[in-house]
Amino acid sequence: MTTFKELPLSAALQQKLAAGQFSNLTPIQEGAIPPALEGKDVIGTAQTGTGKTLAFLIPLIELLRREPSKQASALVLLPTRELAIQVHQQYEDLRGKGMPKAALVIGGVSEKAQIQNLRAGAALVIATPGRLQDLMDRRLADVRQIKMLVLDEADRMLDMGFLPAIQRIVAALPEKRQTLCFSATMPQAVARLVQDYMRTPVRVALGSVLKPAESVELKAYELRPGEKMQVLRQLLEAEEGQTLIFARTKRGTQRLARDLERDGFTAAMIHGDRSQSQRNSALNGFQEGRYQVLVATDIASRGLHVDDVAHVINYDLPKMAEDFIHRVGRTGRAGSRGRATSLVAGAEVIELRHIERALKLRIERRQMNANADSKPQRFVQNTLASRTLTRLPGEVFV
Repeated sequence: MTTFKELPLSAALQQKLAAGQFSNLTPIQEGAIPPALEGKDVIGTAQTGTGKTLAFLIPLIELLRREPSKQASALVLLPTRELAIQVHQQYEDLRGKGMPKAALVIGGVSEKAQIQNLRAGAALVIATPGRLQDLMDRRLADVRQIKMLVLDEADRMLDMGFLPAIQRIVAALPEKRQTLCFSATMPQAVARLVQDYMRTPVRVALGSVLKPAESVELKAYELRPGEKMQVLRQLLEAEEGQTLIFARTKRGTQRLARDLERDGFTAAMIHGDRSQSQRNSALNGFQEGRYQVLVATDIASRGLHVDDVAHVINYDLPKMAEDFIHRVGRTGRAGSRGRATSLVAGAEVIELRHIERALKLRIERRQMNANADSKPQRFVQNTLASRTLTRLPGEVFV
């Protein structure tokens, strides 16, 4: 089974998938959708950008179509507002005539419309754990009739400290339900979650979840302290597509976006202190091509789905090796090619070695003298001459 047409789906959903130009199943969709349609619990682990959203939305839509309800009967929990918004949009694009609207329950925005949607009898709730728990504690959200629970980006939710909220929410759900859990990695905390909340789940593990996708070319430039900004400018001048730049701190993100705008680049930024409207504006502008550059903290390393990111640049290295995987996974998505470049100076050279050791890979280094008179064309030639990574033996799920 390799295409959506081969799945036992309703005609309305098949038409929506065809209209959205979804034809071939990705491996995670091929492995997860059939057992989910049969009502089985599923735990799916795969690299980011492999189509996990459709892997749970399709069974969810079929459930809502088969068993219509005026009460919340399906719940999707996600770690970030941005990811929740994008899953909500994907559902809206796929739901057919007569299918219920979804209630989007997230923090950072007014709760009034969210409460109204819940009271109106939304059959699907798409939520971040903190806001949903708050509404439940105030008896403004009822999840006692949930038939399907989806935990998306489970590892990220636990990293962000949402375990207590998840425990409170799940405790209020019916014991007899279907649970789908999707995670880019499978740390011990997620394994315990699976053991506690799932019944003999079907395990779908595809590829190494601690490896960059083969479609992403990795490079690293070892620089002298103070050279990063000049090299970054040359990279951006040579780049025809859109670039996502990661900085480690909120202040660093603000400073970098300001400096790039001063240099004539169209740049927006996302970090935890920005309001939801500011974050939406930055993300929408980047998606629509109004900004060449989006500068972000790790808040965008998972909850950001943009199809046409040509280049990811680690201006600062992440603190954890797993975050490196999620950052570079923002490019090279859905079978397209992408590039990810890390700029390292001083002690960061040692940090990059730790990342390589943890992920069992080697990244080809290039040394670049950031001469202010260097021409972008010459820099492009140097960039294209760099080799892709050489992989070391590691665990691979098939």
